[in-house]
Amino acid sequence: DSQEHKIILYENPNFTGKKMEIIDDDVPSFHAHGYQEKVSSVRVQSGTWVGYQYPGYRGLQYLLEKGDYKDSSDFGAPHPQVQSVRRIRDMQWHQRGAFHPSN
Repeated sequence: DSQEHKIILYENPNFTGKKMEIIDDDVPSFHAHGYQEKVSSVRVQSGTWVGYQYPGYRGLQYLLEKGDYKDSSDFGAPHPQVQSVRRIRDMQWHQRGAFHPSN
């Protein structure tokens, strides 16, 4: 899809502490990218993302739409634990797989 996806993850609430910025990429493991901190606040600058509690897109899922989440409770996380993220991209419609309503 043509829409850019950009998200910034912060170690502490209110967008403070160490941060990791991700642009147009899915990240199956923050640890593999050298980010081992908790994720206590998130700023989604563009696109829609799903954050996952564990690496490999496992565990609890958090829908992260454009906006500011000053604390992990703002996006529904019981603990500041997000260890992977994936973009939600525009659907690709194919002739065979498209849904066609009928009357």
